[in-house]
Amino acid sequence: MRRAVHHLRRMLGRRGTILLSYGTVWALYGYGQLVSPQPDRRGLALLLGLFPLAVWAWAWIAAGAVAVVAAWLPQGRDWPGFLALVLIVIPWTLAYLASWWPLAVFPRGWIAAVIWTVIAIPVIVVAGWAEHPCPNRRFGTRP
Repeated sequence: MRRAVHHLRRMLGRRGTILLSYGTVWALYGYGQLVSPQPDRRGLALLLGLFPLAVWAWAWIAAGAVAVVAAWLPQGRDWPGFLALVLIVIPWTLAYLASWWPLAVFPRGWIAAVIWTVIAIPVIVVAGWAEHPCPNRRFGTRP
């Protein structure tokens, strides 16, 4: 098992590992919104005025899927995964922030906005990292 994990880490690299893990979480979050939506949706009122929660859930799933696919691509071609991960968080964060102020319909909106922002920061940081070349990588190096 340990060898398999080591081999997988070498294939993916740091960038691919982040894309794979965050992409999986984003897809699962979207799936969770489909099968068991959050009961208190006051923080998402602005977004739900644009599209129903099911549409947003599928957007989360799609962003996750893009990231999972991009995880296997070499650096330079993996940018759609990082972009997808960040783009889906932006409306979520802004909706929660607006629900706290100026709309004042969800007093904890600022907390959710900060949480989503802090969750997205590692994605932004890793997107700027250069992957170290690994000569044993099966699918080519990530320069």
